[in-house]
Amino acid sequence: MKDDQRCHHCLAKIEEKAIYETIDGQQHLFCCKGCQGVFHILHDAGLEDFYTRRRGWIPGPPDETEIDPAVFSGHIRESDSQREIEVHLDGIRCASCVWLIEHYLGKLPGVTEIRINYATHRARIRWDAGLTGIEEIIKAIRSIGYTPRPAHSSDLQEAMRRETRDLLIRFGTAAFFSMQLMLYTVALYAGYFQGIEEFYRRTFQFIAWGLATPVLFYSGAPFLRNTLRGIRNRTINMDFLIFTGSFAAYAYSVVMIFTGGEVFFDTSAMIVTLILLGRFLESSAKSKAGEAMAALLVLQPPEARLVVSGAKDEKKMVPVSIVKPGDVVEVRPGERVPVDGIVTGGRAEVDESMLTGESRPSEKTAGSEVFAGTMNMNGRLLIEVSRTEKETVLSGIIRAVEEAQMRKAPVQALADRVVGWFVPVVVSIALGTFAYWFMRYGDISMALMNSVSVLVVACPCALGLATPLAVLIGSTTASGKGILIRGGDVLERTSRVNSIIFDKTGTLTRGRPVLTDLIPAEEGGESLLRYAASLEAASEHSVGQAIRHACREDLYEVRDFLSLPGSGISGKVNNHEVLVGNIRLFRDQEVDIPAGLVQKYEELAGEGKTVVFCAIDGRLKGLLAVSDILREDAAETTEKLKERGLSVMMVTGDNRKVAEAVASRAGITEVVSEVTPVEKAEVIKRLKEEKGAMIMMVGDGINDAPALTEADAGVTLGSATDIAIESADVVIVRERLILITDLINISRRTFSVIKGNLFWAFSYNFIAIPLAVTGALHPIVSAVSMAMSSLVVVGNSLRLRR
Repeated sequence: MKDDQRCHHCLAKIEEKAIYETIDGQQHLFCCKGCQGVFHILHDAGLEDFYTRRRGWIPGPPDETEIDPAVFSGHIRESDSQREIEVHLDGIRCASCVWLIEHYLGKLPGVTEIRINYATHRARIRWDAGLTGIEEIIKAIRSIGYTPRPAHSSDLQEAMRRETRDLLIRFGTAAFFSMQLMLYTVALYAGYFQGIEEFYRRTFQFIAWGLATPVLFYSGAPFLRNTLRGIRNRTINMDFLIFTGSFAAYAYSVVMIFTGGEVFFDTSAMIVTLILLGRFLESSAKSKAGEAMAALLVLQPPEARLVVSGAKDEKKMVPVSIVKPGDVVEVRPGERVPVDGIVTGGRAEVDESMLTGESRPSEKTAGSEVFAGTMNMNGRLLIEVSRTEKETVLSGIIRAVEEAQMRKAPVQALADRVVGWFVPVVVSIALGTFAYWFMRYGDISMALMNSVSVLVVACPCALGLATPLAVLIGSTTASGKGILIRGGDVLERTSRVNSIIFDKTGTLTRGRPVLTDLIPAEEGGESLLRYAASLEAASEHSVGQAIRHACREDLYEVRDFLSLPGSGISGKVNNHEVLVGNIRLFRDQEVDIPAGLVQKYEELAGEGKTVVFCAIDGRLKGLLAVSDILREDAAETTEKLKERGLSVMMVTGDNRKVAEAVASRAGITEVVSEVTPVEKAEVIKRLKEEKGAMIMMVGDGINDAPALTEADAGVTLGSATDIAIESADVVIVRERLILITDLINISRRTFSVIKGNLFWAFSYNFIAIPLAVTGALHPIVSAVSMAMSSLVVVGNSLRLRR
């Protein structure tokens, strides 16, 4: 048996007796029954392409540790018959692993979706509970050699730290030896032009050889491993170009030591050093871009102080995963709130800046809602849990940001296709370059250096980074402002939007009526609001509630309360007969209304306000107007959107008069009113078909669902308690309409950066490769250029953080 024989599946070196099997007329070797079984699974499922696609494969059998499916139970999210879980996958070595897992699990009955983030090795799996279960999914993943584990917040940070630390050590080693190497290289170059004794020349060449060796074979080891694996699997990748170029210069120089020629160890070492520098800076940039995500992940407290039912003042610390709705937890000063809930006791100021972006703490008392991850600044709070750990607003935000990193922008498809055939084309060009220069000039040194330049200068890395890095930074920048964007595809669509459609109630307006006007009929009308509010306190009508909340005085006792449907209410307040109602009621009761008040009534009604009159002991005391007030920043928002060349429109189910009044105050001239939720969607569909408009719909995310779905980008605006994170393309957590303009700006800037990155990446390769073919670029210059091309993309993308 040959020493280098390896298992067909896991590539482990076969040191003991191999397992031979002939399959489809071809002999295969396996190191164990496990690898043989996995091969048969892939072969029977028609997934043998895995063996030609995998890159960066580390030899060795899969982890055999048994996994109890019960450890995943607390991490499963349920929705009707659908189940969803996020797991961390050990054993992923390359992009072909992702391809294999997605395709193999996709064949499992009941699995409806699987999405894997190759950068973090996290997988989101969704399945139908009636057709399969977590046990079958775990078994399927293990059967093809991967180990699923519950996803924890530290996975992403630890992966980033490991990658950056390894690159730093390898780059530091390469830089140290390369600096020493350059001292002797300068002497050799000087000796070439000015003359040097043969003893010193040979000595310096051997020293240079010794210094270049650890750079190539230790610092460049990842390039070497990936190159060898690619060759074994009949595939080539970017590392093949890097290592082949540096090794060619190294091997040529070794031969020249013994044949009396010139050496180029500096070229070999500097290629590796500069590429490692570029990758280290790239890794650091990606880590910084993920800081917002990492910050979110560490906000969730792992434990909660549970108040034990039936035991006075008895509390115990429990994992937050077992806390359920209805439980009561205690949060002390300086602690983070572990779950979403309602305050049942205590008073404190809570810092919600991580959720809302507002720097000023919010006061929480009995009845206030609090959210997981927020910080209790002072005071003790008792909180009744309303959502489990996986259902909190913080968890929803984390899922939205993770999904944004997983979903690709459509423009990325072009770069992905190019990268697929880029490396083979570059290798062909390099071989052609070597053949041309050698056949024309007969100088192997010149031919080799020019072909090495072609290999090194080519850079698909910039193409591969162009879109995902910009999407990552754009989405995390937006999340820092309280804007949750669900993916690169959303960013792209939002950047092309030319029309904005607003819902009225709860979007342009606050969504709750307030008292806006109080006009007494005569002097001494100070008691008007107090009497009206006292009577309205017995009413459930929204107008009455607005009047009651506007009163800051103690209310009078009410007797003989009577509701007059469609007209108003009456009763005895503080021993006075009080009547509150519309103008028709007062005319029916023959209450005298001065002409001035009638005129004021018509003005207020024309503004879309609800107006009621108040009489005490049969004498008119004045009128009160209630309205769903416009958001403070609504007019500013529409103005800024128009300045950016966007058309603005309002579509609402409210009556025409009220809709036009609100639209006028908001600066909107185009209004469609009195439509149902389905008709709203039809309005959007018609605008898209007739005018070719790209439309963003801004609504409350519930009754506007058809319109949000029909629009090119659906935006939910509202408080964090009500946001529909799972259904909207974009969720704006903070109560600020003006953030719509930030969303447009970030989307446009991100897509502009993506286009700039792609333009640079394509232009660089179109210019640099022909220059290398013509011999205009030395390999060291090529290495600098290649590293700089990736750094230009990284630097351009990082501009989005400003």
